[in-house]
Amino acid sequence: MTPSADPYRDTHVIDSRAPRANQAVIGLVSVLAVATGWWWLLALLALQLAVGLGFGRRFCLACVAYFELIQPRFGEGPLEDSRPPRAANVVGLVVLAAASVAYAIGLDTVGAGLGILVAALALLAAVTGFCTGCEAYKLGCLLRGRPFVSCPLPPRA
Repeated sequence: MTPSADPYRDTHVIDSRAPRANQAVIGLVSVLAVATGWWWLLALLALQLAVGLGFGRRFCLACVAYFELIQPRFGEGPLEDSRPPRAANVVGLVVLAAASVAYAIGLDTVGAGLGILVAALALLAAVTGFCTGCEAYKLGCLLRGRPFVSCPLPPRA
């Protein structure tokens, strides 16, 4: 099963299951971090999101795991425009970084609250497919007077 889009070069589209895999990892690790008090895991998640956003999917550990281990076995899922999930990752990065800073300066309750917020929204997206950050991106496009129009997707083979 050869994918119709290369996950590392065709960055304008993404297999719709890849962001859900990433969200599952972020959600589960965030729950672990808050439950155990290992707030540095939130900082590692923020760092991983920053690296993936800055350098591409090839450097996102959850993305590489999905594209190299899961997608070859189950096939490519439906393709979607990659801009909304990328915007959601930026929001996740900001909130995870804020949670890490809050923990680091002694505001444990604020850090835990932000960590649980990220965990809840990431797990909601992983389980249901409803991505709050993606929908916020689309709403932001509409409010700016430029309704979201998905980029052209490559034809299916």
